Amino acid sequence: MTGIDREQWLLMYEQMYRIRTFEEQVNELYLGAKMPGLAHLYIGEEAIAVGVCEALKREDYITSTHRGHGHCIAKGTDLRAMMAELMGKAAGTNRGRGGSMHIADPALGILGANGIVGGGVPIAVGAAWAARTRGSGQVVACFYGDGAANEGGVHEAMNIASLWKLPVVFVCENNRYAEMTPQRVHGSVEDLARRAAGYDMPGVTVDGNDVLAVLAAAEEAAARARRGDGPTLLECKTFRVRGHFEGDPQRYKPADEAAEWKERDPLTRLRAYLAAPGRPGAVALDAIDGEVEDAIRRAVAFADAAPLPDPAEVAMHVYAQA
Repeated sequence: MTGIDREQWLLMYEQMYRIRTFEEQVNELYLGAKMPGLAHLYIGEEAIAVGVCEALKREDYITSTHRGHGHCIAKGTDLRAMMAELMGKAAGTNRGRGGSMHIADPALGILGANGIVGGGVPIAVGAAWAARTRGSGQVVACFYGDGAANEGGVHEAMNIASLWKLPVVFVCENNRYAEMTPQRVHGSVEDLARRAAGYDMPGVTVDGNDVLAVLAAAEEAAARARRGDGPTLLECKTFRVRGHFEGDPQRYKPADEAAEWKERDPLTRLRAYLAAPGRPGAVALDAIDGEVEDAIRRAVAFADAAPLPDPAEVAMHVYAQA
């Protein structure tokens, strides 16, 4: 509880509940064929995005993954614009061109979700180099998964980030599965943070379902980066509740494993903590729930009514054209 006041606790709960409710709504839209493309939901991992982004400043950067809705919400992206983007509408964050896996919001420092496994890690290091060169004091939080931890580009980026002491926080969301492959099968070590030693940077493993543990570790890593002491590898252990994508039957997951992690649900744990005597209480939390649910409903209505992009603009707002 040290250093965290009532308002901050409630804000973190609100952000986690907002992510959970948004993702549940996305699943309904996907099943209702209102959302093109695939849906990779962040349910069960909310404490990581919220804990890390709470340690950042508005001007700091993040890079994300194909499972990036939670990161964007935690950093502050407008729900209406996000929902419109998922529906491919012109009012979306990227005018309907990015969809679920490529949401970006540069005004908030969100350099983009990325459909390429590990693709955001070199981008984060490039952004960190730019920030250091400008002397802006910005930090980059780079989210990636346990599967991406084995990508060559990730290791190359970590090497150069440590060599040049760039202001990066590498956030490995170890949710135990790379698509359908258990982490114990594809990872050479159980704690992926141990790999940090090979790059002469701190490696920290925390309970990714405990928002306070994530926040504390992220604050320390961000402070280290701002001092010019270089990057940190923060491994957050969690569990991917849903499939790799919606429609994935998840036959590869043992039933007892899912039951065990259900007891460790980050939102349930935080709510129980804050509802206890002497803390904000269930009434305050219920009020937040109602406000969030109303905001999600309004975001869906906004996106549903928004127009599709004008076909005449097909060559606009892209990186290259003939």
